[in-house]
Amino acid sequence: MAESTKNRCQVTVDYFKARIFLLFFIILFFSGLIICRLYNLQILSRDYYLSLSQGQHSIFSNLMPKRGEIFLKDGSGVYPVAVNKNAKMAFAVPKEIENSNDLAEIVAKTLGIEEEEVEEKLKKPEDMYEVLKHRLSEDEIKAMDDLKLVGVHLSEENFRYYPAGELASQILGFVGWKDDSLGGRYGIENYFDKELKGQEGNLFQNKDNSGRWISIGKKELVPAQDGDDLILTIDRIAQYGTEKILKGAIKKFEADRGTIIVLDSPTGRILAMASYPNFDPNNYQKENLESFRNIAVSDSYECGSVFKTFTLASAIDDGKISPDTTYTDTGAVKEAGYTIKNSDFKANGVQTMTEVLEKSLNTGAIYAQKLLGNSNFSDYVKRFGFGEITGVELPGESAGNIANLKKIKSDINFFTASFGQGITVTPIQLVSAYNTIANGGILLKPQIVEKIINDKDEIKEIVPQEVRKVLSQKANNEITQILESVVKNGHGKQAGVPGYLVAGKTGTAQIASSDSKGYQEGTNIGSFAGFAPADNPQFTILVRIDNPKTVEWAESSAAPAFGELMKFLLDYKNIKPTQDYTQADLNKFNQTHNLSEYYMLGEKEEKEAEEKAKKEEEKNDKTE
Repeated sequence: MAESTKNRCQVTVDYFKARIFLLFFIILFFSGLIICRLYNLQILSRDYYLSLSQGQHSIFSNLMPKRGEIFLKDGSGVYPVAVNKNAKMAFAVPKEIENSNDLAEIVAKTLGIEEEEVEEKLKKPEDMYEVLKHRLSEDEIKAMDDLKLVGVHLSEENFRYYPAGELASQILGFVGWKDDSLGGRYGIENYFDKELKGQEGNLFQNKDNSGRWISIGKKELVPAQDGDDLILTIDRIAQYGTEKILKGAIKKFEADRGTIIVLDSPTGRILAMASYPNFDPNNYQKENLESFRNIAVSDSYECGSVFKTFTLASAIDDGKISPDTTYTDTGAVKEAGYTIKNSDFKANGVQTMTEVLEKSLNTGAIYAQKLLGNSNFSDYVKRFGFGEITGVELPGESAGNIANLKKIKSDINFFTASFGQGITVTPIQLVSAYNTIANGGILLKPQIVEKIINDKDEIKEIVPQEVRKVLSQKANNEITQILESVVKNGHGKQAGVPGYLVAGKTGTAQIASSDSKGYQEGTNIGSFAGFAPADNPQFTILVRIDNPKTVEWAESSAAPAFGELMKFLLDYKNIKPTQDYTQADLNKFNQTHNLSEYYMLGEKEEKEAEEKAKKEEEKNDKTE
């Protein structure tokens, strides 16, 4: 019996020990879970919960990248032309919202947006955030702060600002909304949108099979990657001077529009690119869509006699002519039922190839083209870069149209092409082709971005790029000599600058009719392209003036604009004169090259018109 009692006591003790062991195991198990959870919270998900502890605002800020900024060259430094400024945006956290319908109505009325749009965004509980409105006004910010709506927050955001206003506007483009997408529209902002935009961050958290967040699941916050900064090849002072002279030319000659491109001759880098009319990217909503197009790259045209340079250069390079080769100008060439005459309607008799360009003789260009041959001529045109895009880093570039040259047996197409009619080219192609001559016969790719700087401050330098060798050095020297003579003795006199050798050529072209065959009556486009100093080229410039009404020929519109701008650039860069000149020469130049004065006059008139319109508006407001 004693043994039995002893056994019963032993069982009781063992049972008690087992219960204690079980309880200890349960406590240990749950302690382990707590420790694992704390490790997950404090170590593995530290960044996530650190951001969460600072509010949804911090998480959202970490997810949105900062757009890269754009700079122009400015002396030894840079000048910001597209930067980010702070504003506030409203966003919702759907899972924090209890009554989405009531809240949607309040938010829609306060922010001036569609109620249905807000409702749709609030009914997404699986989303961590939903953007409601960007760039809130001060009144909207105050109203939202006063309402203190649960589930709706305000966050800092950047918006695009252009400190220089209209300066280089067609180059830059702007950042704007298209549907629900914010991005670059036109210009550099569009072409480099991906690089500038950067990469949004991500917020990862495990979900169960029903799509609900798992509270103890792994969480990871991947911060945004900011966009790249761009430093353009554009020189701020050169760009300002170019726009000033272009605007003065449009005013003086009562032209419809115009464009000027300036290249750094040795590298092909674009120092200035101006088109008018231009626009203010800070207020792009108020502008005409036509103002956004960069006609320097997107608009092709029949450039006229400025193209004769390439016809003669090609024939010289192919050994068919020299500057002193002569032909007899009868004043007209008949082909396929057409009679092609010189622009002066004269028969000049025996002429040299130098005189062909000095006097801009259509018959002489045809003579050189016939010696060269149709197929050969077509090949040279392509080698100069016509008929294909240059690859400049701007959107909307046109390749022009040289399709007429595919008809090898159609001599009339080649005759007209020899003096720049019947084929179309873009301003960027034309200035690049002239720069081929300025650069010793080598075609360079026009370049507009000099450096790309990523968010780690790593710098990628963009080096000048040679496309191909087009002319021999001998041929290049001879065509340069002819172009110098055009400025000294021919129709390009007003492009000359006292103290410097200038090489270039005029072109006055008819404008093709848009609704019928043939050309528009009484309209033309004046061009001048060239470079200086001719003995050591630093700047290659193209000036295009559309439909000037106070003058007829390019020698009186595009040529003086070229001369005034070239002098400005030579002075700005302290390029020393190499030729003798007198004060009288300089005084005469200043009297005839006064587009800057017309610019100032135009600015004054615009300001007066704005003030008048403002007064009228105030008067009407008082009347109402």
